[in-house]
Parts: sequence; structure tokens; C-alpha cells
Amino acid sequence: MLIDYKEQLDIIRSIRSGKLKEGLKLDIPELDEYIRFKTSNFNIVLGHANVGKTTSILYLMLCYSLKHDLKWLVCSTENDSYSLIRKLVEFLDETPINLVSESNFKTHTDFINTHFKFVDNSTMYDYHTALVMFKEVKKEFNYNGILLDPYNALIKDNEQMKNLGGHEYDYQACTEMRMFCKEFKISLWLNTHANTNALRMVYRADHQFAGHPLPPMASDVEGGGKFVNRADDFIVVHRLTLHPQLYTTTMLHVRKVKEIETGGRPTSIDNPIEIVALQNNVGFSINGKSILRTIKESQLKYI
Repeated sequence: MLIDYKEQLDIIRSIRSGKLKEGLKLDIPELDEYIRFKTSNFNIVLGHANVGKTTSILYLMLCYSLKHDLKWLVCSTENDSYSLIRKLVEFLDETPINLVSESNFKTHTDFINTHFKFVDNSTMYDYHTALVMFKEVKKEFNYNGILLDPYNALIKDNEQMKNLGGHEYDYQACTEMRMFCKEFKISLWLNTHANTNALRMVYRADHQFAGHPLPPMASDVEGGGKFVNRADDFIVVHRLTLHPQLYTTTMLHVRKVKEIETGGRPTSIDNPIEIVALQNNVGFSINGKSILRTIKESQLKYI
């Protein structure tokens, strides 16, 4: 089938006139310059184990829910749903769960239930059955985005693996996920892990972080560069977990933004976005101010 040529010209005219719709902002300039929520985007998130990939992405999703009323489907095979709901409550209250008042607990959990649904992780999915499940849920819960966490927890379709091999299988999976995003106008955030060699890479001896793990490059995903090839946007989450002072700082390296015309751009190699965990790990700040509180203060409907 051929493209609708007129439709493509209309997009180009929008770019020429400066009317092309940008991705959604949080009105936090330090984030908005590099990261936007874009409908239909296939986003890859990469990081070493235990750096806080799920926590930081879930926090960003909550920020977009507060700012733009976005709704999310969370499919996390490595985390119990109650633990994710607990984190969201703590983020909203900026208080450890045992110190959240009963009235706030009710308000927060109602908000979470409206904006987040969680897939039962007792069932195992391959990427085919996961996409089918996502389509079925969409009929009942009109979500805007998905967190699929992580890719390597999806089981493999043995017959397809036998026919394609592992390399082409991953390409096919990413291609079908990307097509799903475009067809259903869903933003899919896929968490991935770094390969073994990337785990061995450390900062050089004369660097201020000498001996600490380097943030992985986009090509360091388990399975190789095919993931960044298929992604619309690609974010690396990194944290110096053994650093005596900076272990609470999460570094967001934006490695790829496919459509910079709609907002966002890659960060420079040594200047990631830095978000700092609040005391008791109940949220994040940027430049000394709580991100979520900044958004709440700008919203009239949820304070």
C-alpha cells in the first residue's frame, strides 16, 4: 500500500510553519529540553542492574499523569505490583509509606488506580502474547503508555527462534512493538539490561569517578545495537551505587531522539540530566527542588 502523499505534505507544512505539535512537557526546563512524552513512541531504557531504572521511569510517568492526566499500563515481571503502588504513594506524598496519613493514603491510591493499571506478573508472556494482552486491556482501560519491564523477562517463542535465530528474533520483536505503538498511538517504554562487557567498563584512572562503572552506550544492550536502531528515543539510566556521596544521584543520558522537531534532544556525553533522590527515597529533585512538588504546585486539580 502506498502512503497518503497529501498527509505527508501536511506534516512538512506544519514543520515549515512551526505548527508541528511538540511532545508533552513537564514545564521543568532541565527535563523538557531532552525528554518529552510523545504519542506513538517506542522508547528503550537501558541501565545496569540496581541503578533504579524502574523507579526513575515510574516517577516520570507519574509526573506526566499529574501534569497531563496520562494513563499507564505497567507490566513488570521483576517487581510485585504492591511494591510499585507503594512507591507511587510515597512519591505522591513524599513520605515513607508508614508515615502517610490515612486520608492522604486514600487520596493517593484513588489517583493511582485511576491512572495506572498493573499486569499480573504470575503469567509469563512472549512478545506476541504481551502485545495481544495490551490490545485487550486497551479496550477496557484507555491508557496512553506502557512500561514493559524488562525485555529479557519475556519468554521466547521457540518455533520463531528456531526459524529466525536470536538476532533476527529480537529485531522482529522490536519491529512489531514499534508498529504496535504507531497503530494504537501508544508510547511504549521498554526496560533493558546492559551486556556483560559493559558491566566491566569503568572510568579511567584520571577521571573524578575513577574505578566506578561507566554508563552503558546505546549499543551495550543485551543483544546489541538492533535495539537503538529500532527505538524512537533511547535513554540510559545510570547511578554510581558505590560512590560515598553521589549514590543518590541518578543520571539520565538521552542517547537518541528520533524526531527533534517535536521536542527533546540527546544529552552531551558528559552532561546527563541529574536527578537526586529525596530523603528516604520518596521522590527526586532537580537543582534542589522537588520535581513532583513543582508540578503539583502548577496544577489546580491535584494539590
